[in-house]
Amino acid sequence: MTCPALQSKCARMTENDIRSLFDLPRDLTYLNCAYMGPMSKAAASAGQVAYDRRQRPWEMVVQDQFFDQPENLRREAAQLFGASADDIALIPAASYGLAIAARNLPLAPGQDILTLAEQFPSNVYVWREKAAETGGSLKTVSRSANQSWTDAMLEAIGPQTAIVAVPETHWADGGRLDLIAIGKKLRAQGGRLVLDLTQSLGTSTFNLSEIRPDFAISAGYKWLLGPYAMSYCYIAPEHQSGRPLEESWIVREGAEDFARLVDYADRYAAGARRFDMGERSNFQLVPAALESLKWLNGLGMTALNCALLERTNALEESVRSLGVHCDTPDRASHYLCLALPDSAPADLAVELAGRGVSVSQRGDRLRVTPHLYTDDVDVARFADAMKASLT
Repeated sequence: MTCPALQSKCARMTENDIRSLFDLPRDLTYLNCAYMGPMSKAAASAGQVAYDRRQRPWEMVVQDQFFDQPENLRREAAQLFGASADDIALIPAASYGLAIAARNLPLAPGQDILTLAEQFPSNVYVWREKAAETGGSLKTVSRSANQSWTDAMLEAIGPQTAIVAVPETHWADGGRLDLIAIGKKLRAQGGRLVLDLTQSLGTSTFNLSEIRPDFAISAGYKWLLGPYAMSYCYIAPEHQSGRPLEESWIVREGAEDFARLVDYADRYAAGARRFDMGERSNFQLVPAALESLKWLNGLGMTALNCALLERTNALEESVRSLGVHCDTPDRASHYLCLALPDSAPADLAVELAGRGVSVSQRGDRLRVTPHLYTDDVDVARFADAMKASLT
């Protein structure tokens, strides 16, 4: 399995070369990136160096650790969103970014917020509260068996729709949403678009200029292959003068001058920085996250998406003879959710783990999410383990 586009980006690295960048045992097939992406050895090493340095705070350089490294991370994250660094806030979790969006978007009594059926709860609970506080309504959009999530959402958007809060890839079935079409129809109705990109950012090019979200959030520990509790939030320029969740000292103008911090500043730092979490300089996590994002950006999203599609196709084909297939309309390239036969064990994921294959099970579906380290040996082990568990 070798995607030509990826070869050119990676100086013709083989899957084995890529696998060697991660601490993956040869007797393990890890197909669970949608649960948690493994950090590379280089990212883990950068984090360890930072932890070692933290033992000696007198050696820390204020400008570098408090300001320069977070700004470098902001720039790398901005590249994935297709945005400028000024548009990115550094946050601890997707739920934090969604709370920023909910605080800064209007919702009048009688207006609707639209979400998807079985959407990840972080992008539901906050909208329940928003609707309850304002007298609006939260409505769940479902799809029929042969209908795409895009078609279902386009049918649901109407004059009463104030906010659409959706992912780009549905976490339970891998269905892809056409965010350009959804955003266009929503804007025509005067609505606002909030995106949870946790299951898609870092796997393909994000077309910011055409999608035009108001807010877009991604956790950093799945497809961005970074540490837990380091996440990112795109905030459109028109919302960057809004209200942050915190009033942190470091997001104010002049914060670099520690000698004058009690000369309290009314003005915030430029752009979306006012929305940064407290202690955003996170000395241990930022270096590891920075290493991960640099690697992804170096691959190029078009090449990466091509390679991930190649891997999911190979995995699906390897079990087709077992009566297992993906029946999700318009599935995302990097995401494979396999419909299981009625005879499949209820604890199939547990059985597969015992055979050296790590996947997730969501109801009657098996979620199979590889990355570049997935090679032909992994595909064969997956196929063998499925055959042994289903027959």
